[in-house]
Amino acid sequence: MLDPLHQFIVSPLLKINIRGMDLSFTNSSLAIFVALVVICVVFAICLRKKKLIPMRPQAFIELLYTLVADLIDTNVGIDGRHYFHFVFSVFLFVLFGNLVGLIPYMFTFTSHIIATFTIAMIVFLFITSLGIVLHGSSFLSLFAPRGVPKFLLPLLIPVEMISYLSRPVSLSIRLFANMMAGHTMMKVFAGFVAMIGALGILPILMNVILTGFEVVVAVLQAYIFTILTCVYLKDAVHLH
Repeated sequence: MLDPLHQFIVSPLLKINIRGMDLSFTNSSLAIFVALVVICVVFAICLRKKKLIPMRPQAFIELLYTLVADLIDTNVGIDGRHYFHFVFSVFLFVLFGNLVGLIPYMFTFTSHIIATFTIAMIVFLFITSLGIVLHGSSFLSLFAPRGVPKFLLPLLIPVEMISYLSRPVSLSIRLFANMMAGHTMMKVFAGFVAMIGALGILPILMNVILTGFEVVVAVLQAYIFTILTCVYLKDAVHLH
């Protein structure tokens, strides 16, 4: 059986070395580039003929727009609309990154912890910086909720700080683990098909079902990532 983890190996496609620093263009870099190109192409095609009463392609883009806008309004409020572009960009990048990885022979960069952690850190740094800019030193009150007895603060503040600093870790692990597990399972059943040969109808059927399930997981994980981004954004905008 083929190694189900072989698909996650990062391989250089174009080796670039500048003063001992490896800046090679890898299969992961290609997948990221393809995801960005697909986003641009999809939007260019769907919005080519914009109408007051949208056709299906335009309605699809408006559906994505409305989905993220509703998430921001629900979790952050009207003040969160100023940051729609950032949240929408994160949603699209994670969504299309997940979906591009389902294309045969393509690399799933969201199945690597370093990629998901980088995205999560960008979200974390943006939200933390925003909170400091909006509230200054009052942002520290996020770690000391109102109404808590003062004698509990020495215990509560470290817990709140650890919880806050662990956000990019939990955010990245959730996405990476789900994408890696699903792709590994698909590879395992594909290996069964290769082993059994003509009698591999059941593994083939299971792989078809798993592919459909992975599409749902890809969309769901992008949705969850965006919801959590909005929840964290709420803390930066409104504190508690």
